[in-house]
Amino acid sequence: MMSISQSATKRGVQLLFLTCLPIASIAFTACNSVPTSVIAEMAVSTSDVNNAAAVGGGTLAPDEMRSARERLKQANNAMAAYDYQAAADYANQAQAEAKLVQTKVSSIKAQQAAAALQEDIRVLREELYRVNNSK
Repeated sequence: MMSISQSATKRGVQLLFLTCLPIASIAFTACNSVPTSVIAEMAVSTSDVNNAAAVGGGTLAPDEMRSARERLKQANNAMAAYDYQAAADYANQAQAEAKLVQTKVSSIKAQQAAAALQEDIRVLREELYRVNNSK
């Protein structure tokens, strides 16, 4: 069984790898006069996908997270094939998927916080009822 720190370290290494791989790919292809806008789009999309993963997208929105990563992979493949229009399109899709993940994670966390607050209110009401009826 993996400890929390080992798990966190493993996730950190995976996140570093996922961040460096697309950036390295972009850097290598940039020498072949890649349009600057495509490089920027790839960088933003990579950052958005990594941020979505960092906020818990893999756990709370696994299907959407998988889709975002797949789109980013397709964008990197298109870059490697010098198909810059397709790379930009896939990067835009990855960015949209990543934003969906972030929004879904925020919504789930807000619902969890609201449920916890409702439970706290219920417990306080029960305690108040018990104190008032014991007099």
